[in-house]
Amino acid sequence: MTTLTAVGLPPAKGRAGFPGALRSEWTKIRSVRSTTYTLLATAIVTIGISTLFAWGQSGHLGQGDLPNFDPVRNSMFGIVFGQLVIVVIGAMTLSGEYTTGMIRTSLSAMPRRGVVFGAKLTVFTLVALVTGLFCSFTSFFIGQTFFNDVTLQDFGPVKPGSPDLPVPSAPVHVHLSTTLGAPHVLQAVIGGGLYLAVSSLLAFGLAALLRHTAGAITAAIALLFVTFIMTQFLPHDWAVHVDKWIPFLAGSQIWGTHKLGGDAVPMLSAWAGFAVFTGYAAIAIIGGAALFRKRDA
Repeated sequence: MTTLTAVGLPPAKGRAGFPGALRSEWTKIRSVRSTTYTLLATAIVTIGISTLFAWGQSGHLGQGDLPNFDPVRNSMFGIVFGQLVIVVIGAMTLSGEYTTGMIRTSLSAMPRRGVVFGAKLTVFTLVALVTGLFCSFTSFFIGQTFFNDVTLQDFGPVKPGSPDLPVPSAPVHVHLSTTLGAPHVLQAVIGGGLYLAVSSLLAFGLAALLRHTAGAITAAIALLFVTFIMTQFLPHDWAVHVDKWIPFLAGSQIWGTHKLGGDAVPMLSAWAGFAVFTGYAAIAIIGGAALFRKRDA
């Protein structure tokens, strides 16, 4: 008679720690196709819309537009829409595991929830930052090619008897592009990448709070986009006090060389506004981390 002998697993050595959790989270985030596709979509939307906007701007500028023209912000306009895509990745990175039930496996392999959350946050932050910087720098360099030689669209006197047919004046060519070495330009371009990264981190924190992908995406878009739209209907007396604290308006100060709102609305400085924007994400992440450690999977 044959006797079967059970072969056990080798004894565990050491204690599972943060480096192992980092490797695990990196494997997860790069092996999920939806993450790759969404990162690609973020780059396509941000760079594509930035390119189209810079092209359109270069052909519709006049003398009156020059004093407030911002070659950096106008070359990275796609960030406004790219933020709406990158928040999807932020939400899916954590809430996706709740949807599939994979979070139970993750917490079984690493019961130390603080380590799991920290590893997810670290890996995702690096991925989001690299994606954001790639989008901002690429958009900036493409945009400057359009602003290198701009023909101003100004019109001269009107023909007698033809009030609706203005006669174009002689074309005026101006050089509106800038370089990374110009004052505040490098800060603004890096700021574009930081803005996109923090936008996704806001969604990451909301996903930890809500544990629902669609809910986290909706909440992030509401904070980033809907609040900005709603402020446009505020009376001026209210807007001067409210606008500076709106996430989009506060954070967007960092990716331009001119303040949003001009002199009509007193906005925060670039880094102060970005600190306010980061504060929203930090509150969501801290709250999400606290609930992540307490709630059942």
